[in-house]
Amino acid sequence: MKTLKLIVVCLLTTTFSFANISLTEKDALIALYNSTQGTQWNTQWDLNADISSWYGVTIEDNKVVEISLPFNNLQGQLPHEIGNFSSLKKLNLGFNKISGSIPTSLSNLKSLTSLELFMNAFEGNIPSELGQLESLESLKLYSNKLDGEIPSSLMGLTNLKELLLGSNFLTGTIPTDIYALSKLQKLSLMDNKLEGEIPVEIAQLTDLEELLLSTNKLTGDLPLEFMNLTKLTTIMVSDNNLNQEYISVSGKNPPSMMILPSQRATASMDIEKE
Repeated sequence: MKTLKLIVVCLLTTTFSFANISLTEKDALIALYNSTQGTQWNTQWDLNADISSWYGVTIEDNKVVEISLPFNNLQGQLPHEIGNFSSLKKLNLGFNKISGSIPTSLSNLKSLTSLELFMNAFEGNIPSELGQLESLESLKLYSNKLDGEIPSSLMGLTNLKELLLGSNFLTGTIPTDIYALSKLQKLSLMDNKLEGEIPVEIAQLTDLEELLLSTNKLTGDLPLEFMNLTKLTTIMVSDNNLNQEYISVSGKNPPSMMILPSQRATASMDIEKE
């Protein structure tokens, strides 16, 4: 009799848990599965099983708070429904084959702290709507096919600690109001088509540890004010159109770089392919 009661309780608990996951979020997960060819994923979802068992999906208080599906052979495009997770904190779809544009509906994810769409085949502009993600701490869009200018709206993401946009086809200049990202620790714009001078305003990012600007069309000189970036341990500005070629520095205090003789040198590292 006790065993029977226990079974009934377990069944009721499972049913109750499943029923409290909103239909909107369940439909959004299914839309993601279908639009990225879920039947071809390395690890698939059993759509008839409880959502809590679905690979890469984390649920807390009957809300989807994390979707992590890197290296899982996602193909196709992200659906508009990706913006229907009201409590989502982390979205990691890196190292897949997702194409098409980045959905503007991502701007609805007001709780999002980490957006990782790197190493895919996204194209088109970076949506200015991403500037509405005020809780965002990490934005990783590198190694895609994104073009256009860096949206000025991203400079309003004052909680950002990582802004990695390298290895795309971005054009235009580096926004001078980048100084607003006062918590930024890692900035990578390397391997794009950016022009203009390196903004001296970057020197106001006093928490900056990594600065990767190599392989662009940047001109002028490296601002001497960068000597005040005492936390900076990695700086790469080679392969631009600067007045002189600077040595890429990693693991040293960059102020010492300022007194090194000009020469062509490239560090044997790539932060974004780690």
